[in-house]
Parts: sequence; structure tokens; C-alpha cells
Amino acid sequence: MKITLAILVVSASAIGALADPTAQGGPARTVWDGVYSEAQAVRGKALSEAQCAYCHQSDLRGQGFAPGLIEDAFTSRWQDGNLGDLFAIVKGTMPQDKPASLTDDEYAAIVAFLLQANRYPAGQQDLRADPAALKGVLFKRPDTTKP
Repeated sequence: MKITLAILVVSASAIGALADPTAQGGPARTVWDGVYSEAQAVRGKALSEAQCAYCHQSDLRGQGFAPGLIEDAFTSRWQDGNLGDLFAIVKGTMPQDKPASLTDDEYAAIVAFLLQANRYPAGQQDLRADPAALKGVLFKRPDTTKP
């Protein structure tokens, strides 16, 4: 029984390390690393028009109770955050009248569109719809002054 428990603890630690690159001693991934694809952002834009624009507007500037999702409003909110939290908030609260009603891949596409709209660079791979893995992707620009 003790051996089985030890294996479970080690396995849980290994899974946590895979989800968080900083746990392995490596540099954290950031949104500046190109974590979504252009094609995914295009899909996200179409979804945003259909699911989000009524409140957040087509230009993502928001209106009334719906906050803006671009420029300073977005940057100041997420500068110290991670992509996993953004994904979870979008999925858990949007659309306002039917939260969590889209697929995880659709929410990932919307998040990719938000990244594109905020001028974070695209990469070659789609953003994974895995909130645990996305927790290891930070918004903070990497410190290039460290050796």
C-alpha cells in the first residue's frame, strides 16, 4: 500500500511538472512565444462575432457592463496573469446568457482571437484547450536582460 501511494504522489508531481514548465526549472512560456495559430484566430474571430460582439462589440471595445477586451483594458487586467485563468474565465462566464455552452476548442479559438487582437504573435500550433497546461503560459513579457 505504501508503494502504491508513493507512486501516486510521484505521478501527480510529474503531471504537475508537465503542466507547468517552470516546475522543471525551464523558462516559463509566455504569450510572446506564439501559442496560437493564425487559422485558429480566424475561427475565433467568427465565433466572437457570433457569441461575443453583442456585448463586447465587434471591435472588442466593450460597452456598458461589458468590459473592453483590447489594449489597456486587456493588458492591465492580464499583465500578471496566465492563459489558463483567461481560458477558465471566458469559458465559465461567456456568453453571459449561457456560460460554458461552447466546446473547449471553440473557447480556445476565441482566446486565440483575443491574443491576436491584442497583437501577441501567432505561432505554428493551435492553442491547446487544456486549462491546466495553459496555466504555465504567462502574459508577462520575458526578461531578456538575464543571461
